[in-house]
Amino acid sequence: MEKSFSESYKEAGVDITAGYKAVELMKKHISKTMIFGDTSDVGGFGGLFHLDPADLNDPVLVSGTDGVGTKLKVAFLAGKNDTVGIDCVAMCVNDIICVGAKPLFFLDYIACGKNDPEKIADIVKGVAEGCVQSESALIGGETAEMPGFYPEDEYDLAGFAVGIVDRDKILDKSTVKEGDVVIGLPSSGVHSNGFSLVRKVLDIENADLNAPMKELDGKTLGETLLAPTVIYVQPILKLLQDVKVKSIAHITGGGFYENIPRSLPDGMGVNIHKDAIKKPAIFDLIADRGNIPERDMYNTFNMGIGMTCIVAPEDEEMALRTLRMAGHEAVRIGEVIASDEDRVVID
Repeated sequence: MEKSFSESYKEAGVDITAGYKAVELMKKHISKTMIFGDTSDVGGFGGLFHLDPADLNDPVLVSGTDGVGTKLKVAFLAGKNDTVGIDCVAMCVNDIICVGAKPLFFLDYIACGKNDPEKIADIVKGVAEGCVQSESALIGGETAEMPGFYPEDEYDLAGFAVGIVDRDKILDKSTVKEGDVVIGLPSSGVHSNGFSLVRKVLDIENADLNAPMKELDGKTLGETLLAPTVIYVQPILKLLQDVKVKSIAHITGGGFYENIPRSLPDGMGVNIHKDAIKKPAIFDLIADRGNIPERDMYNTFNMGIGMTCIVAPEDEEMALRTLRMAGHEAVRIGEVIASDEDRVVID
């Protein structure tokens, strides 16, 4: 590739040599994600992963894809690009574990107005960190330089993950019944959803992202909003070993009202006790600045809970102990109720 160069393409705005440099810079980050099964070389045409289902009776592959959304606008303004990759991985692998699957590998897609090799490497650094946290391999990706389509200093980031689960271990929400316990795992803040609303009410483009704010307990708005999405893979996999988990919900866009019902069978709802949730200060700031009704907040944001798990009452104590030992301050936030209409009741 050292002789691959097109002056005409460069004059059109695409420098292919910058792409080669970016690949070289990101290799050290990608190497940290290599796990058993990863047989890829960086720069090939396809990502390879050797699947050994020896310990599975009837293996099922589970896939998920997502992006970071307009949280990227905050990263652009703050000039911080090394954590949004964690968000990208989190949004994919957190969905995969909701069916009980273990993530295997991940691929990313970066589209930019101008290929800045150092910036691209920073982005991939975050992706690699997300893969390390989720114990998955970064086996490939694509960086597309698209002048005239994206501004020179902006980019988009999306990803795709694949996991595996034994068919008889796939979580079955039909087993959820009245009286079951809803356990919540804390979020790190806004995660990667609702940022179009966040940017509007907090006037992000004109805000001082580096000034400490008393409303945020002395933290800056930039560091608060860019806190990476929590990756719940390792604690959930441990929980699945110790406890019979009936269903899991990843609390993303649509908040409680949209996501929790996806983990419930027809005729079932949940009663959520908001006083049991330790709500990060950023949500009060958003609600106050935007004069946003409480229901809209719970219908847009995670409000401090990034994932919910439903277990039988007799498994509550063990589930809480397992998750806390894994480093997550899990709490009981509600219970399952019989309901055909109000699927989520928050009191």
